[in-house]
Amino acid sequence: MAEVSIEERLAAVEIAVKDLQRRLVNVPSSPNWLEQITGSFKNQPAFEDVLKYGREWRQADQLPEDPEASA
Repeated sequence: MAEVSIEERLAAVEIAVKDLQRRLVNVPSSPNWLEQITGSFKNQPAFEDVLKYGREWRQADQLPEDPEASA
């Protein structure tokens, strides 16, 4: 198998990048998913429960403080 020079490899990469850039010009930008869902759970008691359970889970998973560390 013949080895390809670094210049040939670079030229191939540059062609591929130009092709990708050309394709991206016509792609419409996607909406921001975070903006779409922000506030969607407002005034939902079940979501407040989820937040509470998550907070309790994280707090229960904390290591107890080492009494010798504070001495």
